[in-house]
Amino acid sequence: MTFLYPDSGIHLWGFSHELGAVRRSLAELERDNLICNKAGDLAAQGYKQNCAIGPDDSLQSLAAGSFGRLLRQCPAPRALVFHHSFPESACLPPDSPERDFISRARYFPPALMRQFKLDPLPYLVSFGSGCAGLLSMLMTAAGLCQNSSGAPVLCLTADVKPPGTTYDAAREKLLMSDCSSGFLAGTENRGYRLLGISFYSTARQFVPLVEIVKMTVQMIRDLAKAAAVDLPSREIVLHYPNAFPAAWDMVSRYLQTPRERHVVDGLADRAHCLSSDSMISLGKWHGGGAGRVHIVVNFGSGVHLGACLLSEEVLP
Repeated sequence: MTFLYPDSGIHLWGFSHELGAVRRSLAELERDNLICNKAGDLAAQGYKQNCAIGPDDSLQSLAAGSFGRLLRQCPAPRALVFHHSFPESACLPPDSPERDFISRARYFPPALMRQFKLDPLPYLVSFGSGCAGLLSMLMTAAGLCQNSSGAPVLCLTADVKPPGTTYDAAREKLLMSDCSSGFLAGTENRGYRLLGISFYSTARQFVPLVEIVKMTVQMIRDLAKAAAVDLPSREIVLHYPNAFPAAWDMVSRYLQTPRERHVVDGLADRAHCLSSDSMISLGKWHGGGAGRVHIVVNFGSGVHLGACLLSEEVLP
């Protein structure tokens, strides 16, 4: 699927994130049986440590930090869009052994909204696109903002490791962290202007990385052509997730993008923050100059692969 937004005037800004407060080295994670890979195998990928919530924290308390900062920027959003990479994060644990399914339902968004005394507000939630959550939220927010003015849409993603699981993926050699992040999307001329999104999904359980490389390159080229963005003549910044760094190196080489404009942000220090990787790097890299083109690549379990084109505006 390709979505183009040449005249919609949809912008993203106000990026905020919150990392789990506990840092553990690879050796500590291995010692505590919190990873299924060997520490050396994860180190070979470039990881050094991850971030996790503490024993007195929860998914809701983690998300409250980034959510509260976004609400201070926009106290009255028109709608809320939530995303979770783990389906377990869509609900908080039941607070009693009640068998009635309605009593057991503790969906994450309304619990967070009640904490901040937000009611009533429409909210939408997804988790099926895994770590491609930025694009899932952006497509939804763009639909809510198109042909309409007024308050922006608040988008938030939040995930913590589900109980009884590890912080890594065995086959992919992928180390993850607990994190929450979000942004505002609306028609105010600031931050980044949305130019287009390309999104691909497959029912296959695994896709070879060499195929992901080829598809990513082709999707970016096709999207740029459809959006009338001449990549060779523009200053480009490529944002990649903190995963599979060798694959993204190949994508940059095929696109002939200078290495200094290839962003894999904080892989060693905070590992892979699921859907939050892109939001963290977009918040850090804004300010290089109006008109600079940012290409954000998302790859998530599902399997979902996508890219979006953003044009940097002057205001933060």
